[in-house]
Amino acid sequence: MGPGLWIFQPIDGAFTSVIPLGGSVKEEDIGKGARYRWKIFIILALAYFFVYFHRLSISVVADDLARDFQTTASMLGVLGSIYFYCYALMQLPAGLLSDSIGPRKTVTYFLLIASVGSILFGLAPTIHVAFIGRIMVGLGVSMVFIPTMKILSRWFRAREFARMAGVLNAVGGLGVLGATWALAAAANALGWRFSFELIGLCTFLIVGLVWSVVRDRPQDKGWPPIAEDRALPLPSVIRMSLWEGLRRVISEKYFWPLALWFFFDCGVFFGFGALWGGPYLMHVYGMTRADAGSVLAMIAWAMILGSPLLGYISDNMAKSRKKPLILSSAVLVAVLAFLNSYPSGLPRTALFVVFFVFSLCASAIVVVGFTSAKELFPIEIAGTSVGAVNLFPFLGGAVFMPLLGRVLDAYPGSMSGQYSIEGYRTLLFVLLVASIGSLVCAFFIKETFPN
Repeated sequence: MGPGLWIFQPIDGAFTSVIPLGGSVKEEDIGKGARYRWKIFIILALAYFFVYFHRLSISVVADDLARDFQTTASMLGVLGSIYFYCYALMQLPAGLLSDSIGPRKTVTYFLLIASVGSILFGLAPTIHVAFIGRIMVGLGVSMVFIPTMKILSRWFRAREFARMAGVLNAVGGLGVLGATWALAAAANALGWRFSFELIGLCTFLIVGLVWSVVRDRPQDKGWPPIAEDRALPLPSVIRMSLWEGLRRVISEKYFWPLALWFFFDCGVFFGFGALWGGPYLMHVYGMTRADAGSVLAMIAWAMILGSPLLGYISDNMAKSRKKPLILSSAVLVAVLAFLNSYPSGLPRTALFVVFFVFSLCASAIVVVGFTSAKELFPIEIAGTSVGAVNLFPFLGGAVFMPLLGRVLDAYPGSMSGQYSIEGYRTLLFVLLVASIGSLVCAFFIKETFPN
């Protein structure tokens, strides 16, 4: 190590240079870090694009999978949900690995697994091999979001965090657009198998970019930290083991209302938006896959436009985390109550609006939820805290996808394999009950907006 003032942070497992001895922080170095962080953000955003692509991709090709693998709705629900089981399983390890070996290494190693898994899924001769590929994809992409949030917490100021999280979620919306409209077009032109193989190759290219460009913090490039107050000679450092950090997170009473809000809210979103929304449009409204993809694309546009907007509103207008969460949950209940009243027969324009507002209130709003999770705890355990809360959205998806599949299987379908409108009526009622659960939880969430 060179001369200077150093501290050891057990969370990151490395010595960190704070301010060189005999000198002050150079404005030139501060400027370099401020510019370089955008390269890092763009590359990690590309990785996050494919996280969302894989998350919602099954919805568009569900009929193809059922035909090629000769399987049932329940089995398709399990195939779709296995991604979420893997994702949920890895959220605590994602936080722990981000806080120990570092987020850059974590993203690189696991994206490589996702790349291989996507190619294997496209080549799968049987449903069992498809499960293996889907498991690899779920495990691989599960290690992108939490490490990215950890890196953003080091490269962007606290007052910028919700806005950057919103932009990141908007890129996820582009991934949804890719998984709906673009995948539908690619599957029609190239087949669903080659489409997934191509995505695997693209993911491999991103692995190389992450390794060569991304760095965990400005100090890794020899630059000063991007701190809130550069007059402070040292940041506050809390010495805490990984397991002590986890214990602190789960023992916080305000952690649980937020975690349960994520479970219900994202269970609704993943169960309907990521799987059964496509079959619902094709079976109840008689749409083609391309037409259903165009309606499902509203989910993406709501994330693209709504995520940065909601982050901005939370930071600058409402100056609150709790109020936007309550309002969005209330609107989500209203949307699902409307669909329960009119499960069929809506004009296409109305469906565009319904799916847009549904995504705005069930998906785009999560940027405020994750910001609240980060603000509940010190920055030193940011990876662990966000990782712990991020377990619950994917538990919601893992529970609701097969549950809704069982609901559809409980009603007799047509000879062509379509599910009945009675089954979809019950499915929409289950979603309504879950949305009410998210609204109740929102009232018990702690206000974390910094004063």
